[in-house]
Amino acid sequence: MTTLADEGIRPFRIAIPTADLEDLHQRLDRTRWPDELPGVGWAYGVPRDYLRELAHYWRHGYDWRAAEARLNEWPQFMTTIDGADVHFAHVRSPEPDATPLLVTHGWPGSIVEFEHIVGPLTDPRAHGGDPADAFHLVLPSIPGFGFSGPTRETGWEYRRVAGAFAELMRRLGYPRYGAQGGDWGSAISRELGRVHPERVIGVHLNLIPGAAAASEPTEQELAGLDPAERERTRASWERTRAWTRDRQGYADLQSTRPQTLAYALTDSPVGQLAWIAEKFKEWTDSRERPEDAVDRDHLLTNVMLYWLTGTAGSSARLYYERAHADYWGAPTEPSQAPTALASFPEENFIVLRHLAERTNNIVRWTEYDRGGHFAAMEEPDLLVDDVRSFFRQLRGAESALRTGRGR
Repeated sequence: MTTLADEGIRPFRIAIPTADLEDLHQRLDRTRWPDELPGVGWAYGVPRDYLRELAHYWRHGYDWRAAEARLNEWPQFMTTIDGADVHFAHVRSPEPDATPLLVTHGWPGSIVEFEHIVGPLTDPRAHGGDPADAFHLVLPSIPGFGFSGPTRETGWEYRRVAGAFAELMRRLGYPRYGAQGGDWGSAISRELGRVHPERVIGVHLNLIPGAAAASEPTEQELAGLDPAERERTRASWERTRAWTRDRQGYADLQSTRPQTLAYALTDSPVGQLAWIAEKFKEWTDSRERPEDAVDRDHLLTNVMLYWLTGTAGSSARLYYERAHADYWGAPTEPSQAPTALASFPEENFIVLRHLAERTNNIVRWTEYDRGGHFAAMEEPDLLVDDVRSFFRQLRGAESALRTGRGR
């Protein structure tokens, strides 16, 4: 019988040296603060008073050891795939017939995003759900991110990541499994389903790459849509245009000069904090500050994974590698994997069904009235319910085919 050790999988436990925490505290105490224009709010970036407050809490109120202990409740492992270290949590359900599910984060996220969905997904019986909806969860850190970083060579774009994760699932002994993701996790999960439809049962996404309006729609294009999709298309273009005007800068920098950025973020914890906290304000269903949508300690634990592992630069390289890959700018290749979208209103882009269906096998499409980019952190109950419903739908379809009712 093949064991995990035979596959090169070794146990891993988070154990940050006290000296690293003391260094963080010293750096926070010595922060050199910039000036700020009065009355501009978030328009120029993170407001100084807000960041000072958050940094003070990080230094004096936040408890890393408590967060570390919670993360260590998940069985964690490390393996080497294609020359890169891949860290992952593998949380098996108590239900023996649970569906294996690979869940992938994005930037500036981490496996910390999934803290509130692991219990309900792995053990629905204990959370008031149907045990038939249980999942064995595999939560990898993308190469270059957190404990999967830094990467040691060029070329780690999302397609290569998808190949590594397919190999990870093979090593874990899962011949058939589902995939779920948002942000970069959406591109990786979709790629897994596209390349390995014989292995991927279904792909659940909270963002579909390349399916938002990229240019202003013409009247002719709008005329062919029903009224609801027509209005959604107009809204999609307005959001894309606003993104290009005001929010694209971080991606342009990470796609072109990630190394230059890395010096600042790796040396200054407040710099790393600002770089991430800004996104949690702009990309969530929040009003005045990120904590309107995401718990403050949860946000700081996510920041800590970047700071403690020194992976600001290697995580940013994913943008560079994608932008310089030979396929960049080419038409989206179609996927036949059954695909679901959970659409949250404050997501960075408004995905359009008529565009998504051109290259994806859409079998479920659900639009929610709250939530944003970090769905697992903002609206874990909605996300859990949607994931359960999608894979329940797939099980029903497969059962009908086996009995002949689906013919």
